Amino acid sequence: MIQVTDLHKGFRDKPVHRGISFEVKRGEILTVIGGSGVGKSLLLKQIVGLVKPDRGSIRIDGKEITHLDVDELQEVQKMIGYVFQESALFDSLTVADNVAFGLCNLLKCEDESRVQTTVHETLSLVGLGEIERLKPAQLSGGMKKRVGIARAIAFHPQILLYDEPTTGLDPVMSDVISDLILKLKKEIKTTAIAVTHDMKSAYKISDRIAMLYEGKILEIGTPKQIQNSADPVVRQFISGWSRGPITVPQLK
Repeated sequence: MIQVTDLHKGFRDKPVHRGISFEVKRGEILTVIGGSGVGKSLLLKQIVGLVKPDRGSIRIDGKEITHLDVDELQEVQKMIGYVFQESALFDSLTVADNVAFGLCNLLKCEDESRVQTTVHETLSLVGLGEIERLKPAQLSGGMKKRVGIARAIAFHPQILLYDEPTTGLDPVMSDVISDLILKLKKEIKTTAIAVTHDMKSAYKISDRIAMLYEGKILEIGTPKQIQNSADPVVRQFISGWSRGPITVPQLK
């Protein structure tokens, strides 16, 4: 469903991505982990077409997107829902209007009653069917995250991109968001890429995990394979220890 090949991107002669290659199968959740500043969010922005790579190939459902014009790219973007790290809600709009804005930004919304029905159904899917008239300032961090997800799925995308979906949340709410990501995979059959520092969430939601390091994919594998990695960089990142024996909880 997603194929990234030899992707390079840098700014002012400072390389960030130095040849990233991976594939995401249809219906799979791939989680990209790595330290701050390695370009995880930048990778998502290139996949959705917000940033152009310097070179390399990105294919969405077999279609090369890196050289498309604006109109052609927008057709591809109708397949992709993007969940921003800070939710990126409009403070002046109600929850319902925030979700409708995302829906109408890509699709023609001439039937207002249909839009309202879609908004209500989408918010109900993420467990927020009763807060349509509230403003973002009235919401908790976890609720804002779920509204951001609702906006991303309102137009029924085939692909979801999650940028740090559990950042800033307490452990209980992080688990709620992880469960929601799995629910959406099951119920609306999306393919997804998530980037995160949250290893508990990564282990829970992922079919595979990819470690991004020094501009390339250092290792990719199932959660259990990543937990049992022999690579010292991977082991240091997932354990938080730089020296001495490393113990990580084993998946059943």
